[in-house]
Parts: sequence; C-alpha cells; structure tokens
Amino acid sequence: MKIVEQPYKVHDIFKPLYSTNKRYTLITGGRGSLKSSNVHEFVMSETYKENTGVLFTRYTMTSANKSILPHFEEVIERHGVSDHFKISNSKATNIHTGSFILFSGIKVNSKDQTANLKSLAGINIFVVEEGEDFNDEKKFDIIDDSIRTIEAKNRVIWIQNPTTREHFIYSKFIAPKSKQIEVQGFNVTVSDMDNVEHIHTTYHIGEKYLSEDWKAKAEAFKKKTFEMSDEDKHKSHYYYNYIGGWLEKAEGVIFPTWTIGNMDTSLPYGYGLDYGFFPDPNAMVKLAVDQKRKIIYIEQKLYKTEQGTEETIQAVKARLDKAKDLVVADHEKRTTDALRKAKINIKDAVKGPDSVINGIRSMQDYEIVVCGLSPDLKKELNNYVWNDKKASIPIDKWNHLIDASRYIFKQLTGKRKRGYGLIHN
Repeated sequence: MKIVEQPYKVHDIFKPLYSTNKRYTLITGGRGSLKSSNVHEFVMSETYKENTGVLFTRYTMTSANKSILPHFEEVIERHGVSDHFKISNSKATNIHTGSFILFSGIKVNSKDQTANLKSLAGINIFVVEEGEDFNDEKKFDIIDDSIRTIEAKNRVIWIQNPTTREHFIYSKFIAPKSKQIEVQGFNVTVSDMDNVEHIHTTYHIGEKYLSEDWKAKAEAFKKKTFEMSDEDKHKSHYYYNYIGGWLEKAEGVIFPTWTIGNMDTSLPYGYGLDYGFFPDPNAMVKLAVDQKRKIIYIEQKLYKTEQGTEETIQAVKARLDKAKDLVVADHEKRTTDALRKAKINIKDAVKGPDSVINGIRSMQDYEIVVCGLSPDLKKELNNYVWNDKKASIPIDKWNHLIDASRYIFKQLTGKRKRGYGLIHN
C-alpha cells in the first residue's frame, strides 16, 4: 500500500498547519495564494490516521460533487492515491483506515443544515472554505461546540479571503489580540491569540501555478499601488485582493462617505422596518431628513433574528419615541396586520420594479450621519456593494437596515398622505 508521508513536501508557510497543537487555524490571503489546495492536501493526509473525521464545508452551495469534491479529487489524483479513496456524492473515505471527509454546505438550497451537522458522529476536524461568505457567528459556534471527540486532536480550520473588519472572525480571533506582520512590503494584521494559529499567504508562493497574464495583471496593480502614499496603498485594490489585507470598508461600497453624529431633533422623523425571516433579522431604524441641507440622520433601533409576531410587536413598541410615531414597513400582510391591530401606526413601503435602485440613487444625493451606537448599521454601510454596478444591481446582503432606511426615507421625502402625517421630534 502506498502511504502519503506526513508531512510530504509542504511550503514553509503551511507547515504550522501540520505541527500546531492549537484548536483554531485561521488561513487568510489574497487571490491565487494556494489556501484551499494546501488544506485539501492536509485533510487528505489526515485520513491516513485512524479515528479521523473531517467536516469540510462552505456556507452556501448546491451540491458537493459540483463544488468542493472535484478539488479534492484533483489533489488525490495529483498524489497518485485515487485508489485509496471511496468517493460518493458528498463523502470521501480512506479505504485503509476508514477515516473520512464529509463535504457539505451549511445552507443548501435555502435549507439550514446546522442542526444536522452539529450531530454528526466522529468529526474531529471542521473546515470552513470561502469563509468570507459565512457571516453567522451563531451557526459557527454551534458546529464548533460539537467538535469535541476524545479519540483524536480536535481542529477548526477557517479559510478566508479577508473582507472588512466587521466580519465576526476578525472580532473573534484577531481583534482581541493581534500583531502586524510584513508581507511583500505591506503591513498585515494577524491574530496573536494563544489558541489561534494564523497563516497568511499571497500569490507569490505559488507563482509557478499561475498564468503569465494573471501575474502580469497583478504586477501592474502592484506598480500603481507603490506609487501611492503608505496610507492609500493599505486601502488599495492590490492590498485587499492580492495581499489579502483587511479593509475598513469593502471596495466599491454604495454609500462610501458617512459620518458619526447626533440626531437633529428639530426635524420630522419616522421609523423604517424590514421584516426578518430566518436567518435574516428584523431590522428597524429611526430616520430624519434635512432636505434643505441634504442630510439623512439614521439610528439603528432593532436588529434581531428569530422574533415571533408578538415579540416583534413588543420590540417595535418599545423603540418608538411616541406611541403614534409612523412606521413604514416591508410588505408582509400577516405581520403588518398584527402590528396595526396592536395600535402601531404602520403602513406599507412604496415598492415597484425599480424601487430599490431609485431609493439608493436618491439617498446617494444626501450626506448620511449615523447616530447612536448603531453597530450593525455601520457594518452594513461598510459592506453594501454593487453586485453589478453597470446594471445597478446591489448585493442581496448587508442591506436589512439599509432597506428599512429606504422605506422611511421615501415617505419622508415623498408626498404626504392624510392619516400618515410625519412626527416632529
């Protein structure tokens, strides 16, 4: 039987993946930096140990055999060990040890798999690929807590192209204790926590696997970036996309310039409410508009998942300044009728084929002032980007409080209707 030596030839940057005794391994880096390939090789080698079970996940995917599994099959073919594994639609089993890798999405075809995944037997290694798409800390913690076997070393491996610092992984594993390392002439923030092994990599370690035109494009960005000031180069496309540095704001945010300030209490105001259907939150804002000075004042009032109708009613009532304050809400007749029956002054948002883009364009004409703590509103503003800027299509996430803001902004700046008068502070 041919055995893959452990460790086989591994780049120095990835050797800690094999040697660390820490529970968490965070692997970050820019495009083309061989993060996923090296983790696939690692989990392949781990299956040559007995009592190893790997849960290899992405947050969303349609089927494992069309996404993650082909990458693993390429790895075992490259190492000449394809005949050591029995492959099914979502599982690879080492026939010599019985150890296995189960490939799964956390969310598959709109169905949440967290409850099923946390109860899987024999899992001691939990891998998250494309972690930038996984923004639910609660789901991560549920599966993380289930990795607790006493028969093998427990590992959690998170692979991510860095996004903004609002991602919960930054808050969880980097913000509490971090350090700066020098990477190709840039400063990059990495974890310095005792239970986290942080590996950061760039495309420079695997240039022989990259096409010449791809490398030429990267180097052209690099040249332009090094002509910038030190502050600007650490906000650049090259720093984010190729070096893999964390950004304070995502590239191409829809509302790039906003400030922190206090609500202008002299202005008419109202509330916007975007209903949340799991896993999305109920999101509510208080918003006032100064149309003469072109300023929008927004304060986050509610951001909570899994609220029943009665809990939603009590949450909305508790956050209104006055009992008759106007609330403009998303279209959901059952919930809206229940809030109206509870004596909340509520109306449906104005919607239409172009209501989203028209609302965004109108709000872009204004300065935005974020009031109060509003942590989730700040996260949304820092991460709400165009999915297709040319076609004016925004991404369908990081938008719950922003959608709520659009609803009430439209009411405050549009024609008034009798019965829905605006309230002054």
